[in-house]
Amino acid sequence: MASALGALFVVGGIAVAAYLVPQVWVKAVTPVVAPIAPFVDVALRLVAQGAAVAAIVWAGTLLAGSNPPRGIRGGIFLIVSAVIATFFIARTIGLQIEEVSAGAAITVAVAGGLLGLTYRGLTSTSGERWMQTIEEQGWLSTFSYKRTQGLRVRRLTMLGLLLIGWSGVYTIIAHESLGGGDWKISIPFTGAPRAAITVLSDINYSVPVLLAVLTFWVSWRAVNIPAFADFLIATEAEMNKVSWSSRKRLLQDTVVVLVTVVILTAFLLLVDLFWGWLLSQKFIHVLPPRTTPTGQIDTPLGPKNW
Repeated sequence: MASALGALFVVGGIAVAAYLVPQVWVKAVTPVVAPIAPFVDVALRLVAQGAAVAAIVWAGTLLAGSNPPRGIRGGIFLIVSAVIATFFIARTIGLQIEEVSAGAAITVAVAGGLLGLTYRGLTSTSGERWMQTIEEQGWLSTFSYKRTQGLRVRRLTMLGLLLIGWSGVYTIIAHESLGGGDWKISIPFTGAPRAAITVLSDINYSVPVLLAVLTFWVSWRAVNIPAFADFLIATEAEMNKVSWSSRKRLLQDTVVVLVTVVILTAFLLLVDLFWGWLLSQKFIHVLPPRTTPTGQIDTPLGPKNW
């Protein structure tokens, strides 16, 4: 029950941040700001949506209390994911059978059946175990696992993940892969033209922001997953055991390596030149003489008879 109420709160929060705030903003603020600076209008709207999300998260934290039921975050995640998956599956089926006379009834029946299966699965013992497993993995928690240990390796790992993820976000922006406009989903059985729900406004701005925030969250949580965090902590502990050379010794060793490489290179060059000269002599004639023009070499040289 707690997970179901939490899921309703999350869905309501998503509706407020993703739909209600943009609609109110477009009607009240955009007519004033957009004619002067369109980019500023979009930026301020995204800030307002971010503030709404922060307020919803703060309110949800207060409602959950300091000691929420075990597995509630995992349950909320599973319920919301199941509802979204049910919606898209039912919508896809509805679009395919929209012309059928009983299409609406079939679509509703499919959605009801999927929701029934979801309820049965989540209320079973396996469902409870899934909720607890997802929550124990730490992806939906703000808890920092062993926050004072392995800081250097964990921070560098997080930085690497951020560089990879944010590079992809930059590529999306630079190539204008998303185009522009709003992301709208049409609803079947609502007449012609179909009614549409605006999921995201100005996807060329909102989607990169969401991906950047999601990348930060995944990077931060990845270095706090117990198994991976313990591995990084052990890695830094092993690195601290290494006896690193002094700066003077490091320079000496570097000079030795570079001089050795230069000597080996010179030796190989001299050997190549010597054998090239020897094998191109007339009494051996394995290679063409160096003075022979390239155009005069019509056929490859055969084996030399001794």
